[in-house]
Amino acid sequence: MTYSFLFMKASGDQLRELTPLIDVGTIHPVVDTAFPFESTRDALEQAEKGHAKAGEVVVKIA
Repeated sequence: MTYSFLFMKASGDQLRELTPLIDVGTIHPVVDTAFPFESTRDALEQAEKGHAKAGEVVVKIA
């Protein structure tokens, strides 16, 4: 099991580049579960135990 942390900052330039890729299906984000920040411990437990069926476990900061 590995963890990777990705912190994102809103960027209009990046979104303008990503939007066409998502629209045509080049990029297909797969999220298994999105947890609120307060439930970070639950998110890590789900990822650690391998309960995510498909995709990533996401913790929403804002």
